Order: sequence, then C-alpha cells, then structure tokens
Amino acid sequence: MGWLYWFFWVVVLAVEATAGAVILESWVPAVPQWAWALIVMVVLTATNLGSVASYGEFEFWFAGIKVVGGATLTGLAAQLSVPVPGSPVPVSGQTFAALLVGTALGARRGFLALALYAVAGMAGVPWFAQATSGYGMPSFGYVLGMLLAATVVGALARRGADRSVLRTAGAMVLGSAIVYAVGVPYLALATGMSLGQAVAAGLTPFLIGDALKAALAMGVLPTAWKLLGRKG
Repeated sequence: MGWLYWFFWVVVLAVEATAGAVILESWVPAVPQWAWALIVMVVLTATNLGSVASYGEFEFWFAGIKVVGGATLTGLAAQLSVPVPGSPVPVSGQTFAALLVGTALGARRGFLALALYAVAGMAGVPWFAQATSGYGMPSFGYVLGMLLAATVVGALARRGADRSVLRTAGAMVLGSAIVYAVGVPYLALATGMSLGQAVAAGLTPFLIGDALKAALAMGVLPTAWKLLGRKG
C-alpha cells in the first residue's frame, strides 16, 4: 500500500494544481498554465505555514473556489458525450461528475456547485452535454435531477456513505435513481412521449454505463479517502 499512498498524494496534488491553473489561465490567458500551477502550489504551501486565522480566512474563500471548480468539472465532463440512437439524451460524464462533486464537497457545497452549473448553463454558458445551453432542451430535467442527487449524495457522504465499497455503491445507485426520477418525467413532458417511451429512451440505454460508473466509484472513493486519512 505504500506506493499507492505516494501515488495518490502526487497525482491528487498535481491534478488540483493543474485544474486550478486551467481555470485561472482561461481568465488571464497572458499567464502560462505552468506559472498558474506554480502559483497555486506556492499559495497553498504558504497558507498552511501561516497563522490559524489566516488559514481560516483562506478556507472561506477557497470554499468558493471549490464550488466553481465543481461546476467546471461537471461542465467539462458533460463534453465527454456520445449520442444514443433514438434518444434525445446522450451518454455523458456529467452525471458521474455531479455525484463525485456532491460526494467530495458535501451537501451544501455540492448543491451550490450544481446550482452554479445549472444557472450558468441556463444563462447561455455552453457546458451542458454536447456543448448546449438553456432550459428548453429535453435533457434539462437530468440537470435538475443532478442538482438534487448531488445534495443527497453529499449528505450521505458526510455520514460515511463513501467509506466502504457497499455503502458507496448504495449512494451512487440512489443518486442515479434521483437523476432519472426527475429527468425521465421531464423528458416525457418536453417531447410529448408517454412515460413508457421516455423510460425506453431516457433510462434503459444508460443502465450499463451507470453500473460501470458505480463500480468505478466503489473502487476509487473508499481507497482514496483511506489513503488521504479522511474518516467517516
């Protein structure tokens, strides 16, 4: 397990710095990405070496960054999409990302991250699946479902639901069920389908993919929290 410990520390820290650098570079393109990554690492290190009061204030602002990062991660994952023949809803990574965001940030911040994702997309930011935006599309109900699912899964995670394989599986299945419970009826209303047709087009084609995502979460989350010392 020793090499896994160092693997997670090296990879997780590098991913966090890189993700922050990507976001910051999009705001200030004149500064190269490697420089932003270095700045992020220096700021984090300096903050941890500072006073408790300074660290508390930093955590307050950093919470906002986490919310923005969660929304951005969901938007990026949504672009990993594959059209499903006969269905207006594509297979994408946004549901998996939304559940991970809820698990990592908790109920309140997970809700805020997905609310930001939904509101920004409604306002015209093209980061829903297949680079779409707005609330008139048939799949918008799934976005609303993800907002609720991230909140519920985040609350369960804070009670230790992501610390073991079986509990993680249960949380992911419940989260996916919530997404479909909102998304499928919305799909039926938006397209004029019957509920049975909406289930066939907006649920059945995605069950295998959801099972694979749940299996991935079952292996990754409990191991990651254990190695990083996060206890339920």
